[in-house]
Amino acid sequence: MRHLIFNIFLLFSLPSFSQLPGLQIGATKEKVSIDGYLDEEIWQSADVANHFRQYFPSDTSRSIIDTEIRMAYDRNFIYIAAKMFNRAPGLGKYVTPSLRRDFRGEANDGISFVFDTFKDRTNAFIFGVNPFGVQREGLISNGGSGNGQSFSLSWDNKWYAEAKQFDGYWTAEIAIPFKTLRFKEGLSSWYINFYRIDSQTGERSSWSPIPRNFDISSLAFNRELIWDTPLEKPGANVSVIPYTAMSQSKDFEQGLPQAGTLDFGGDAKVGLGPALNLDITVNPDFSQVDVDQQVTNLDRFEIFFPERRQFFLENADLFSDFGVDRMRPFFSRRIGIAEDTVKEENVQNKIHYGVRLSGKINNNLRVGLLNMHAAKDENLGLLATNYTVATFQQKVFSRSNIGMIFINKQAFQDTLGGEFTLSPGHYNRIIGLDYNLASPDNKWAGKFFYHRSMNELQLDSTFAMGVDMAYNTLKWEISSTIQNIGANYNPETGYARRVNYHRLAPTAWYNFYPNSKIIQSHGPGLDFDLYRNQFYGVTDYDYNFMYRMKFTNTGFFNIRLRREFVFLFDPFDPTNTESLELPSGSSYANNVVIARYFSDQRKKFSYSLSTRSGGYFNGNRVNLEGSVGYRLQPYGMVSMDFAFNRIRLPEPYASADLVLFGPKFDLTFTKNVFWTTFFQYNSQISNLNINSRLQWRFKPVSDLFIVYTDNYFASSFEHGELISVGQPKYRSLVLKLTYWLNL
Repeated sequence: MRHLIFNIFLLFSLPSFSQLPGLQIGATKEKVSIDGYLDEEIWQSADVANHFRQYFPSDTSRSIIDTEIRMAYDRNFIYIAAKMFNRAPGLGKYVTPSLRRDFRGEANDGISFVFDTFKDRTNAFIFGVNPFGVQREGLISNGGSGNGQSFSLSWDNKWYAEAKQFDGYWTAEIAIPFKTLRFKEGLSSWYINFYRIDSQTGERSSWSPIPRNFDISSLAFNRELIWDTPLEKPGANVSVIPYTAMSQSKDFEQGLPQAGTLDFGGDAKVGLGPALNLDITVNPDFSQVDVDQQVTNLDRFEIFFPERRQFFLENADLFSDFGVDRMRPFFSRRIGIAEDTVKEENVQNKIHYGVRLSGKINNNLRVGLLNMHAAKDENLGLLATNYTVATFQQKVFSRSNIGMIFINKQAFQDTLGGEFTLSPGHYNRIIGLDYNLASPDNKWAGKFFYHRSMNELQLDSTFAMGVDMAYNTLKWEISSTIQNIGANYNPETGYARRVNYHRLAPTAWYNFYPNSKIIQSHGPGLDFDLYRNQFYGVTDYDYNFMYRMKFTNTGFFNIRLRREFVFLFDPFDPTNTESLELPSGSSYANNVVIARYFSDQRKKFSYSLSTRSGGYFNGNRVNLEGSVGYRLQPYGMVSMDFAFNRIRLPEPYASADLVLFGPKFDLTFTKNVFWTTFFQYNSQISNLNINSRLQWRFKPVSDLFIVYTDNYFASSFEHGELISVGQPKYRSLVLKLTYWLNL
């Protein structure tokens, strides 16, 4: 065993591939006007990044369209000038879903800039702009690999961009403040890459070549940005973001009178050097955050909803990426969000304050510290609770790292006078160690983890441990998961779908790349997923034969034939409608077909469809769900999410037709004024939700929000139509103003 571990460590310490020539960046004293016209003298003499390589549909040739990137800097800003040519005469017919910030998708025109400012090939900033001047910014973690999970556009910060469309090309001009970035002082170079998506040709290309079997945001292959002078520490970097929020609400279900509130609070961001950031929040309010998209819950386990609140997002991977999917020791939505079982929705649990330190101590060591205090809520049965999290991540070898996390959830007695008295008898703690593997050539990736929970009961079997390994080449994608989770493992501030099991889950895909104008790649796959424990033996398994196709028009198709088995160690109602439950100790084996299809997203009308149909416990289930959308370019999108489940179980168990649909109107009148209205009807919980949000971004990262929310009992739905709407449950109107102030 020791020899095996040594060989694995040796593998990940091998030197990386030889570097391609980098891009020189020089200082300028010229004033650069961010207007999209590349007429400054500096752009005539700056070094040029061009000769992009194709990433999709192939990765063996030069890009069929040309792209040119130039860069310069002064004391306060990094400047970028980009020129994107196209093949169509006249003005290009570019694709944008709307004028809303943070566009995303493989079919939208755009140019993106990736900055690995610590040269660790693990974490990076990404900035992008499209032909309409719409901006996006985000964070990349875990080397940029992970099927989109390592790429987040939720992070917001100040920077400036403008774009112009011309005959045969479009341009973008960008200014990024040094204070927006985190970087190591004294470095003479960074790692960077640029990638472009072009809707006319369907091509995706990058300056530094990225093999098409990896994510285009992968950091393993970036080239150098070479500074003419090593970077100095930027000046004072302190931002204050105060807010005020007024609300009116009425709880019809409880029969309470209409209530009004007026709240004040805010955040502060303090740069402790160029690489370490201190976030402070006092009485935060997250009423403007996008409403969670409801799902039909046919699962025996809790549903995972992603974090969207700004306070938790910068360096979020330092806290949230310990463990693996479905088994996280820390999940930030446990803080300040609670479930209201009456309204059947997640609601805010007031937070008194939060302090969060995160970033780099040196080029190889990252740290994270968090302390937050949530108020008691008698209506929801919540005690006042303090949350403390401490993490570190030490880089080893070329791209791997070792991390440790400690979490303490501590109950407090919150008096009416605002005093906090420690309640030492109620706590939950986690200590964990992770080893994250990443090879220099990106072919190997993996994780080893061991976590242990602790509370006042001092139980045994409170551990969680596992190994994830993945091997990725042009033809083969092979991965395997092994987990052993103790019966009393209890991460109260984390997310664990289930405990008390051993799990084995290998997967293998083989890829063909035909010489075709229609199909980009296709291939078969096999996998199985098995759970067992020492009391019941095998409790769940599924094994699958799969086939998938990627189309050159950005479409995608996947089908799997599944044999599945489940043993119920607790009673369970398969409709989740509080009907008669199947007995514990019963088991069920079924055959299922699972398929999904995504259409060409470049079209104004696009759609996705999926199904999971076949045997279901002791009956059968027919499922159809998906989304259809029409792009009102460039001013927005009208879409409809839907799900239909027809469940038929033998008497005396309940059968059900469960319907969920959600029309959404996302209108962007300008790049600064957005209006989103989202309706959600869910027959499973007899609920109709309306959420309407108007946002005016009157200055960079400074907003006025008006948010209207309404919940009704949905009393009748027949023959595919909503016939009547029942009584209201809860209604609120919120006005919130935030302002970003640099000191």
